[in-house]
Formats: sequence, C-alpha cells, structure tokens
Amino acid sequence: MFKVVLHGVRSNEPMLLAVQKGNASRSAFLKYSHRRRCDVGGRRFFSATWSLFGRGPPSRKEKKTVDIPGLERVTYADRMHFVPGLAKPIFPEWQRDWHDPHHYRGPDNEEMKLHKENPCYIFNQRTKILEGVRQALWLTKSKLIQGLPEHILSLAEDPANQIEDQDERVQQAIRHSRFWDTTALRPKRDRFCPVLLRDLLHLCGTLQVKHTSLSKRILAENYGVAALWNRESDVFQVRGLNGMLLNSMTPLPAVAQSGEVLATENHTLETFYPISPTIDLQCTYVYDQKNDTGFRDGYPYPHTHTLFFTETEDSAAKFKPEQLRAKMIMFAFGNALARAKSLYGEHPQVLEHPVVVQSIATDGRLFQFIVLQLNTTDLGPDTGVKNLVWMDQDQLLYDYAKCRPLIKKKVVTVPAGLSGYQPETFKKFLALHLHGAV
Repeated sequence: MFKVVLHGVRSNEPMLLAVQKGNASRSAFLKYSHRRRCDVGGRRFFSATWSLFGRGPPSRKEKKTVDIPGLERVTYADRMHFVPGLAKPIFPEWQRDWHDPHHYRGPDNEEMKLHKENPCYIFNQRTKILEGVRQALWLTKSKLIQGLPEHILSLAEDPANQIEDQDERVQQAIRHSRFWDTTALRPKRDRFCPVLLRDLLHLCGTLQVKHTSLSKRILAENYGVAALWNRESDVFQVRGLNGMLLNSMTPLPAVAQSGEVLATENHTLETFYPISPTIDLQCTYVYDQKNDTGFRDGYPYPHTHTLFFTETEDSAAKFKPEQLRAKMIMFAFGNALARAKSLYGEHPQVLEHPVVVQSIATDGRLFQFIVLQLNTTDLGPDTGVKNLVWMDQDQLLYDYAKCRPLIKKKVVTVPAGLSGYQPETFKKFLALHLHGAV
C-alpha cells in the first residue's frame, strides 16, 4: 500500500487515496489524478505528493528479568553462543586496566566529595531569571529605591569636578567607538561597547590631577567571585566570571546612614507567588561552600568599587533590560557579601560598617546604573534589616550614530554621524566614578 496526498483542492483537508501496487491500479490512479487536477472546481492542480509507507518489523519489548530466590538461572554463557531455551546471560561491566582520556566516565554525583544532601541554587553569568529585578530583590533581601542618591549626583554638577570640554570629548569618544575604530558600516556591539567604555573611563581618569585618590584604583578582568548564603530553607550562591571590575584601596562610604538603615525593618519584601523564587536558577547537589572575592589575601586593591557589564551580539548571552538589571544586582550583591564575610566572618549579623558596591551596564547606547549597600548578612528570614538598592535605568547617551543617513520616502529622517547626545547620562557615569574620591 502507498498513500497519495493531492494538494490544491478547495477544501482545507488534503485528499488521501490508498492505491494497491500494480500497473493497472497505478495507471488508473494517474488518470484519476489528472482529471482531478484539471476538472475540480474549474481549477488546475500542479502538484501531487507521494508518500510511501512501509511497515517495518515489530518492535521487541524487553522482557524484565525475574529473579526467584533459591533458584539459579541457566544461561548459555558457558557455550559462548545463543541456545534456544536458555536464558540470556548478564555479564559484569568491563573495566579498563589503564586510563583512557577519550573514554573517561566520571563518578556519580553521590560519590563526589562535594556532594551535599541539600541542593544549592546557583546564579551565574548566563542566568536569566524570569521575574527580573523583583526576584533579585527577594533573593538578596533588598529594598529598591528609584533614582541615584542626590549627594552622589551632585558630585558631577560641581564645575570643579568636571572635565575640560567635557561634552565635546565624550562625543569624540562615541565617534571613536562607532566610526573610527572600525571600517564596518554597522559595527557589532562586541567591538564598540568595550571601546566606548574604556574611552569613558579614560576621560574620568584625567581628573587624577585634581583628585589624587583616583590613582589608587585598578581595573581587573576575568576574575571569579563566589558568595554563598541561606534564604529561608534554601541555599543560594552567586558564582562565576563577570565583567570588568574597578577595585580601590579604600572602601566606598555608606550611602544611607544608620537611621535610614534601621527604618528598612518595616519594609515588606514583594513576593511573586505562585512562581518559585528559585525559578531559572541552576540546581545542583555538588557544590563548594565557599566565599571568595577572586583575589588573594594581601591584594593592594581589595575593595570593590564598580562593576561594568557590556552587551554582546551572542543571542545566548544577550539579556533583556530587566534581566540585565537583575544580573547587576546579583553580582554586586555577591561581591559585597564575599567582602563582608572576609571582614566580619561567616556569622549572620547586621554590619556596623555597610559594604557599598556600584554597577554600570551598557549596550553602547543605553546605560543602567545601580548602587547597592549591604547592611546585613542575616539573609534567612524576611524580617529585620534589609539591604538597599538605588537604580537608575534606561539612560540614553545618544540617539543615533549612523555611517550613512537613514532615508525614507526621499526624506532624511536620521542624518549621518552622531545625533541626539544626552550629556546628563555621562554626568551620572562621572558621578559614580568620583564617588569615594571626592
């Protein structure tokens, strides 16, 4: 038997015909199909799909081996060949007497040294949590405050802290990253994002003549961080590599004073029931219970100042703005928690001197700013003192940077070059850089 599907009939369902094998039946079918192509509804039909179906051998169902206590199974293992009526032997798994790296089989999870009975939910550099900032705030036991602190923003408003020809030099940095660093008409973010970020940091570094404490900082790349904490009955960990890190010899001062910190006890954390707080986090039973800042003891720049994240063109690593802000909060919290535990120990407590970490993310045009103050390491219950997060989101540095003008209906809608520069965005970038040095 073979099945034939005719396409082009006015009805929604295709016509199915089953035709017996043979020349006579086949010729009859071809005549019938030609008539259908020519005469049905006065329309012509140009295609017929032939699908041959063959019935294969029946699938064998594996028989379950039944062991009867006191009876020995008679197999054909001694005869070395199949014998009808005798059971199939079960041989032990063959083990190599030598190490073969191409056929290595790791031990089971239960046999590993780092295996734990309780699972750990890990947030790494590729985690995209569903609830975004709300979920990050619950995981870190934090209270969100929209906008950056006023005393930090005021640092860039002071004329004494501004760069000479500031706006013009920032626009030159944008042109350098988008036009002059590459010959491509549309450079990828992997190329111009790091260039723009380094140019802006270089501009901020020119203020070392006025503020010598800016020279007591250093940029680090490809460093790993690990921070472990308990939240209610679950174990969480921030672990992995993240973006560039600006380290300092001196810690950042506390943004919120003790009165504002104690007032966070009345704040109620937002929940998102019935969604679990552990959704989209990596669950594993094999993990190391450690807290590591990524640097050895005695490192001259031990204090985390600012984390920098840049967007990429990789679809697997590309984050939506909400997920990117959640990642900024989680890694800023991880760096602050690892530093706090190295200073004050593993015992949960309200910190006498809070740890402050900043974070900046950009896709080359849009900027995200976050300031996190870690007030407590007692993260288990929902009650008590909360941590604080200040966030300023979706700040445009410029509108367009085109190598060629965008023309629609013979009208130039977007001119070539840089357009729509926003100076306030760089002022916020400069204010976070000057924080702790002025």
